[in-house]
Amino acid sequence: MLLSYCTNVHPAEDFDGLIRQLHEYSGPIRRKAGLNILGVGLWLPAGLARRLAHNADDLAALREVLLVEGLQLHTINAFPYGGFHNEVVKLDVYKPTWAEPRRLEYTLDCAEILAALLPENTAGSISTLPLAWREPWTQADDDAATAAFVELSSRLRELKERTGKTVRIAVEPEPGCVLDTVADVAGWLEARIDRGIDPEFIGLCVDTCHLAVSFADPVDAVNRIEAAGLRVVKIQASAALHVTDPSSAAARAALTAFAEPRYLHQVREQGENGILAADDLTEALDTLPGKAPWRVHFHIPLHHIPSSPLETTAAVLRHTVAEVSRRHYGWEVHLDIETYTWSVLPSGQVGIVDGIAAEIGWAESHLLAAAPAS
Repeated sequence: MLLSYCTNVHPAEDFDGLIRQLHEYSGPIRRKAGLNILGVGLWLPAGLARRLAHNADDLAALREVLLVEGLQLHTINAFPYGGFHNEVVKLDVYKPTWAEPRRLEYTLDCAEILAALLPENTAGSISTLPLAWREPWTQADDDAATAAFVELSSRLRELKERTGKTVRIAVEPEPGCVLDTVADVAGWLEARIDRGIDPEFIGLCVDTCHLAVSFADPVDAVNRIEAAGLRVVKIQASAALHVTDPSSAAARAALTAFAEPRYLHQVREQGENGILAADDLTEALDTLPGKAPWRVHFHIPLHHIPSSPLETTAAVLRHTVAEVSRRHYGWEVHLDIETYTWSVLPSGQVGIVDGIAAEIGWAESHLLAAAPAS
């Protein structure tokens, strides 16, 4: 697997900001981690992606900075369209939807950039949202999204013919969205293969925080993907919060510290009669019964062990990587560390360079070293 960290943790929205973050953060992270080459999973807001896709000089400048800083690009995060570090993001992160032309245009811009910057003899991946937040979503929206993915398949096939580079789209299920789970994404794509969605270019991104929040089994999830004739294109290495007894006073006090206003923190409770859901942690604290374990969509640094009664789902990440590594294509999957929450952790602002370097070290020891050989 090819390891990287996602730069959506850095709040750059323009070209100068992108170049600055690579010099001030990504390069120092590589050196702190003791690596000759570090993979970066770039987040490029839509306006910046449009500029880079249509400006050869800027693209050449970006290529030079990557080279100078010892950075390598294999994957792009095209889930947030822009404004990912606004004071309040919440549901805005799901806009525009895949029913809107801007989403396809943005994704194609990212594909052009990635094809231009990929190392030789490697494939690229672009993660994207699972269509939209679940409401409002109509049949007309679904038809438009289907047409967009059919067009995307065609355009990525043409891109490969033109450039010799394979770029794959990785649809990322997320709790609360139209395609909430791995099974939802696999089923939606599988039903549209005969309508023109090409599994050679369209697959799944398994965000292991999202997978854990849904209380899914990693083996079952990967098997479901393959049963649909699809593949895991990308794993977003992430860990959720786990609380065994959310009704206790200690647990509620600890969880309240994570109820911050910028991002959405979906919660699932593993009830006796099925999974109970809340769209945000503040809602969960008010409405869920708390009689069974909770998992919270809050990306916790991979190496971090929180104080009791809080735990993380790092074990789900380890099991997922091990399972995907066993597949014949496992060596080609992109493993992208996506802890974008450093600035909103209850402990306050921390050293990003030291923190991400520690995550990279943890991933090398606990994920790559432990994974079976392909």
